[in-house]
Amino acid sequence: MDSLDVHSEILFNSYMISRVGVTGIKKQASIIRNGKTNVLSLVIEVAVDLPSYMKGSHLSRNAEVLAEIVDDSLQNPVNSLEDLAKKISLELLEKHSYAKHAEVSIDADFYLMRGMREDKESLEPFTLHAISISTKEGDKIKTSKHIGVEVLGMTACPCAMETCRSFLINDHSNEETFLNSIPVISHNQRNRVTLFIEVPDDKIVNAEDMIDIVESSFSSPTYNILKRIDEGRVVWQAHENPKFVEDVVRDVLTKVVNKYTDLPDEVHVSVKSVSEESIHKYNAYADRSTTIGELRSKKMEN
Repeated sequence: MDSLDVHSEILFNSYMISRVGVTGIKKQASIIRNGKTNVLSLVIEVAVDLPSYMKGSHLSRNAEVLAEIVDDSLQNPVNSLEDLAKKISLELLEKHSYAKHAEVSIDADFYLMRGMREDKESLEPFTLHAISISTKEGDKIKTSKHIGVEVLGMTACPCAMETCRSFLINDHSNEETFLNSIPVISHNQRNRVTLFIEVPDDKIVNAEDMIDIVESSFSSPTYNILKRIDEGRVVWQAHENPKFVEDVVRDVLTKVVNKYTDLPDEVHVSVKSVSEESIHKYNAYADRSTTIGELRSKKMEN
């Protein structure tokens, strides 16, 4: 016996819904990066818009799309995480014929060898993000895709450092030259940076390069394995290079412009830096969303 399709019930004088979908879907996928195939564990969120005349979205179609595309990648690896997101967003519009907008967000754990010394390296965790947005405009479909990374590091506060330096100078006035030549104590933060770069279809943006950009923008990277001497080196390095969250964002943007000279001006870039404060009961953050072209123009002005 056929059951009533409640989702397709026609509504009158109702409202459209911007996004209806599923979240927290866990899958595995095979991704090719730099000639290597990696099996990544994914957490996926997908959504489409719902017109005002429809009661509900057919959520089972989302699961079907993910099963068809993501599961298939285990036998037929895709070129990138953002390409996988794009395939899903386009298929969502195909399955949901009533929809004009589809969004896909994918998070994946990612590991790279890192260490203060080559003989003390370990696999360090990072997070990859991929986003694809497909919009139907008449008979045409416009799609954008983005690759993102989330990286943990540390910063040392330059303001508190200068205050501490003043204390030391006042207590050791005859040693001012010596004291000005060394880093002094400051409070530290665990800093979390998220960087997204839009990826045109004819370009490749490697997540490893993005991670390098972010890690080099901290006061210092952080590591899982540190012997005593390595701990000292990390602390010294961080205090030689104190940074505000604003400094981190600006440094990342500068390095993105310098690295990706082949990306067109209209490519979107977003950076967010969050400092998890050690001496405050709040966190500090700074962010910027812009285009490569705007960043280039500001660089030329300077």
